[in-house]
Amino acid sequence: MSNKKEAFAFTPEMEEKAQNFLARYPKDRSASAVMPLLDLAQRQNGGWLSQAGMDYVADRLGLAPIRVYEVATFYSMYKLKPIGKVHVQVCTTTPCWLRGSDEVVGTCKDVLGIGMGETTEDGKFSLAEVECLGACVNAPLIQVGDDYYEDLDAASTKALLEAFKRGDEVKAGPQVDRQTSAPVGGPKTLTNAEQG
Repeated sequence: MSNKKEAFAFTPEMEEKAQNFLARYPKDRSASAVMPLLDLAQRQNGGWLSQAGMDYVADRLGLAPIRVYEVATFYSMYKLKPIGKVHVQVCTTTPCWLRGSDEVVGTCKDVLGIGMGETTEDGKFSLAEVECLGACVNAPLIQVGDDYYEDLDAASTKALLEAFKRGDEVKAGPQVDRQTSAPVGGPKTLTNAEQG
């Protein structure tokens, strides 16, 4: 067994982003940048945080490593083990559940052939249940990377996952006839200019 410690350092691109985050805080409050720096470390590391990445952030901010571990283990947005290249996060909180998230979950399990918290054998997909993603008006929804896919049902979820499997580009946002969070089908009130 090797005692060699894993090394981690930001790439020039991530270092530039880190400097931008650090510039937002007074020098004596640089610890406030712990969350965005952990996010950068996670992105650079393929979607998960290694201990070396967390230790690097702690050192950069002058924090005891345990302080960084506390943040990384508290927030579900930080992954402490490798995840699939396409990390499918399904919201199952009450608004999504009322609008059919059980159907979305079942479709994800069927199409991907894995359960919650699992990764496909090829490492391409992982599946997770998450608490409120904050887009309740467009429930049910899933998040992949930084994108939300909203107003899902079994058919649209299957089509979405099959598109990811093929490597197709997929349009984020509502998967029905809706502009952002406006009513499905367009305005329902004040539709006549004379009314306003």
